[in-house]
Amino acid sequence: MTLRFLLPLLLAAAPLAVSAQLAEAQTRLKSAVTEVLTVADRAGSRSALPESLRPVLKKYVSFETMTKRAVGPGWKQFTPAQQQQATQLFATLIIRSYSSKFTPGEHPAITYQTAVEPAAGRVDVPTSMVYKGSHYTVIYRMEQVQGWRITDVVIEGVSLIANYRSQLDAQFKKGGADAVISSLTQSVSRP
Repeated sequence: MTLRFLLPLLLAAAPLAVSAQLAEAQTRLKSAVTEVLTVADRAGSRSALPESLRPVLKKYVSFETMTKRAVGPGWKQFTPAQQQQATQLFATLIIRSYSSKFTPGEHPAITYQTAVEPAAGRVDVPTSMVYKGSHYTVIYRMEQVQGWRITDVVIEGVSLIANYRSQLDAQFKKGGADAVISSLTQSVSRP
């Protein structure tokens, strides 16, 4: 067969591949949310939530990607040890912040909307959520990073990564990697 005859077949298969990726990413997100809620219920107390949720979130969230993007262009100037330390601190900060929003036993009502593929290897899963009487629009940005993993969360139009980037980039410009790590260490040490 010539390329002229194969091209229509290849083009016809492309939407199926995209649809499969969208479905796979959305299924992965739903599994993550279900597992997080189950673990949160078992934690028993709000103070136990961060350490209970850490292994679950590490399975579904690419903290490495999030940290790299939150730091911005300066990330390339971090040594591997500094990158690892910054990632651990940033993960702790995000996990603590995320878990502080939960009350064990109280679940949000989540409606998953149609996932979209803004770029190859990326899927955005928009949701609407009702939690404790408040409505939220949340978009989970997912990428192929060791399977589909969350790389950003956009809540009410505000990107988690963009929010931290404005802070961490300023720290980097003041004092390089050491200033970023110091800032993260201070944030993590606060109760």
